[in-house]
Amino acid sequence: MPRQTSASAGLKAEETKNTSLIQNALKNPKLSSAAAVLLADAILVSLIIAYVPYTKIDWDAYMSQVTGFLGGKRDYSKLKGDTGPLVYPAGFLYIYSAIQYVTGGEVHPAQILFGILYIVNLGMVLLIYLKTDVLPWWALCLLSLSKRLHSIFVLRLFNDCFATTMFHAALISFLYQKWHLGLIIFSGAVSVKMNVLLFAPPLLLLLLKAMDVFGVISAGAGAAIVQILLALPFILSHPVAYFSRAFNLGRVFVHFWSVNFKFVPEPVFISKGFALFLLAAHLLLLAVFAHYKWCRHEGGLFSFLHSKLSQMKLKFYNPTSYPLRGLNEQNINLRVLKTEHIATTMFVGNFVGVVCARSLHYQFYSWYFYSLPYVLWRTPFPTWFRLILFVMVELSWNIFPSNIYSSTLLLCAHLTILGGLWMAPPEYPYMDNMNGKAANSKKAR
Repeated sequence: MPRQTSASAGLKAEETKNTSLIQNALKNPKLSSAAAVLLADAILVSLIIAYVPYTKIDWDAYMSQVTGFLGGKRDYSKLKGDTGPLVYPAGFLYIYSAIQYVTGGEVHPAQILFGILYIVNLGMVLLIYLKTDVLPWWALCLLSLSKRLHSIFVLRLFNDCFATTMFHAALISFLYQKWHLGLIIFSGAVSVKMNVLLFAPPLLLLLLKAMDVFGVISAGAGAAIVQILLALPFILSHPVAYFSRAFNLGRVFVHFWSVNFKFVPEPVFISKGFALFLLAAHLLLLAVFAHYKWCRHEGGLFSFLHSKLSQMKLKFYNPTSYPLRGLNEQNINLRVLKTEHIATTMFVGNFVGVVCARSLHYQFYSWYFYSLPYVLWRTPFPTWFRLILFVMVELSWNIFPSNIYSSTLLLCAHLTILGGLWMAPPEYPYMDNMNGKAANSKKAR
């Protein structure tokens, strides 16, 4: 009898606990809203796969390139499809080889896989928004309202989907201060598509804030090892062909397919001068945001970098006089970063790169759509104007083919959002609380 009573009491306690969790979830409108968005979008994706015709674009080319790789080709210059030569890093080949193995190269089962990927990605994005707590609960539905994003994932099967999903996994690691793990996942995303490098400048700044210089170097080494291991079969056989094709920074995209800068005459669009102008604008904007926004509370970008250099010199020249633990506790740059500061720096840095990108094809919308509600809510604009900007961007990406009017509309929306981000006051980057000393000495991972 005593055992039965004990077991009954334990069961009742467990039921009470589960009931309490459900009640807390129902009382939290953001958590309930996120769950509803995820469920509704899962149903929508299923309906799209079942009833909306698949559009052939790059899938056959992907399968041809994968077939060549599985057939033993290691020369990137000879891996081609019907849309042209292979221009993605090695991670792309491994992922699509696995997809070909699972699906037999058939489109419909691949769509089901991409539908699952879409929901997994959306779940991670919702976790990021819940963790940062920037949007009101009702605005989370914006993350599932893009016609173009559903098309990119389940009707086009682009590799951008995997790069985007892996980046979001890396960002979650960063939000939980798992910097080494996050950088390994980030490197994996880069190995699928090079556009993820747009996040690299703000990420480097965050790494310098979160860790000492030697920690940044070790994290960077881990990311480099990932790239080397994935590319090893190609580096050992045809290294020049691999690096020139997989990481071709000088690629010129076709003017017709670009969604942005369509109003620029084609001779100017493809010119080297226009490319250099946009690159200079990109670097200048990153430097200005880093100096006046992201490092404002450290005295500006140059002051912050000088403090990191001084810290490195102290450790290098006199390590015994400046123990690592004591230095970590005293140095402001090693304090735990706020999740909002991490997400804002990453999303805004990437958005700057998108604004300055010479060519944005339709699948490139996945590079920044999921951060769009976030950056809109980091501006000082009223809610109604944020929603108008959101609709302007979405409308621009759904006009096919793009024209000078849709392209101009997109640029105006981008520049307005960028202006709003500039007008917003810089946020305090560090987690200061009653346990600040313990937080400061928390080891960055």
